[in-house]
Amino acid sequence: MVMPGMTIGQAAQAAGLTRKAVRIYEAKGLLPRAERSAAGCRLGRRRAADVHPLGARRGGTAPCDAVCDLLDARIAEIDATITDFLALRQALVETRRTADDRPCGEPATVCSIIEDV
Repeated sequence: MVMPGMTIGQAAQAAGLTRKAVRIYEAKGLLPRAERSAAGCRLGRRRAADVHPLGARRGGTAPCDAVCDLLDARIAEIDATITDFLALRQALVETRRTADDRPCGEPATVCSIIEDV
């Protein structure tokens, strides 16, 4: 989201940096490039999310520990999702394995596989 009235200078000040530092971070791809008008002019507005990474180095140290924590959290989320999918897959395999042994087409049932699950 663009913060109305927040220029590159205001974003830099909020993060404790200079405008030049913000432009360097932008040039190195550490921040997304500033939005531009249809004519190509820099709009000079920064998103709130841009200010957060700018401030991460304000103390002069790299935020590697915080980045590692974020990576670890995302890896854990993915591992949990994989575990859930493997459990779902196993349940589907078991249901399919027993499907051939179920009666099919009885008048009182829609499908014994669906009704028994």
